[in-house]
Amino acid sequence: MESDYAEENFSTKQSPTREKARLQGQDGDKERPRSSKTPTRQGPQASDGSALLSFGSPKEARLAKRAEFLRVYEQGRRIEGRYMTVFVLPSKAGRHRVGVTATKKAIGKAHDRNRAKRLLRECFRLSPAELANVAEPLDWVLNARRSIVYSKLDKPLAEFRSIVAQVAK
Repeated sequence: MESDYAEENFSTKQSPTREKARLQGQDGDKERPRSSKTPTRQGPQASDGSALLSFGSPKEARLAKRAEFLRVYEQGRRIEGRYMTVFVLPSKAGRHRVGVTATKKAIGKAHDRNRAKRLLRECFRLSPAELANVAEPLDWVLNARRSIVYSKLDKPLAEFRSIVAQVAK
């Protein structure tokens, strides 16, 4: 048994067409001006890579291998601070080098560890004058402590500079 629902409830006649459905007024049917030239888009500006690289430290100024970190831990001098623990050892490379660590046990979640490492790298980067006062080039390992996550840059920076002054004596 087929249903005649569609035939019974819907009209099959078409409604009459309307000539002008839009209202015309003073601003009625104005179209966009057509031009042969499309406007240029203002996208993001390309950054100057050389300017960005000047803020980082070169590869020669970083400790990268596990063996380098272990050597500094085993043979180096340890200095405790509120925001960081610093290990220093005379450098074989002939320049100051830095390694930064932030462990899951000491700091916690990844975003906190990343922030802690950023702060410690920035402390080292902002202290070239203090590092120049140190007689010999050193390998530095900066271990983040939990309290650094809740602080701004000024306090860890002041602590790092005081540690550098201790080492320079």
